[in-house]
Amino acid sequence: MNQSMTCWAVVPAAGVGKRMNADRPKQYLPLHGQTVLEHTLTRLLNANVFTALAIAISPEDPYWPTLPLASHAQIITAAGGKERADSVLSALTSIRHRAQAHDWVLVHDAARPCLTTEDIHLLINTLRNDDVGGILALASHDTLKSAQHGQILGTLNRNHIWRALTPQMFRYGLLTEALTSTRGNPAITDEASALEIAGYHPKIVEGRPDNIKITRPEDLALAEFYLEQQ
Repeated sequence: MNQSMTCWAVVPAAGVGKRMNADRPKQYLPLHGQTVLEHTLTRLLNANVFTALAIAISPEDPYWPTLPLASHAQIITAAGGKERADSVLSALTSIRHRAQAHDWVLVHDAARPCLTTEDIHLLINTLRNDDVGGILALASHDTLKSAQHGQILGTLNRNHIWRALTPQMFRYGLLTEALTSTRGNPAITDEASALEIAGYHPKIVEGRPDNIKITRPEDLALAEFYLEQQ
């Protein structure tokens, strides 16, 4: 990677993961000898491309201070917000005195512990000269239906459908501006959607299918399998 590029990682980790039905947020569930979050952060650190990792943690979070990584010199903590976009903005604010507008920010889900260095480098090297940025994504191979009230309305053209993954990589200034201008908009479910509403067209970079997000209890077993295979 070009040494003149400056890259920052942002990890929103203030969610509670209600669909897991667990006694703690899903990022702190045990996985292959560590917590989910420790795997995720270690994957980012081991890529050796980030000036720092800014992680947004809930102010009432009792678990984060107990992790060895909480005192890592390369990790900056910020106060998490109610919504994902609030947490990402808080993390971006925490590096505002160090980051330049043209620096790259890679936002990655706390519950995607199977991210590979290969995919991080692929994303960075593909988008390094882009003005806007883009995301890792997976092409859809399933037949997709549009439905309402339990009835099918139609079949979507899967050739135009991609599943958004993370990291999502954008210029620091552009991402901050887009998230600020769309704050409170329920349509903002990831960083790319904020850029889209602002009138930009982020790129798609095809990622690995094992970069799964832990959302339901059965995802933990699948993540453990992928970690062992990797």
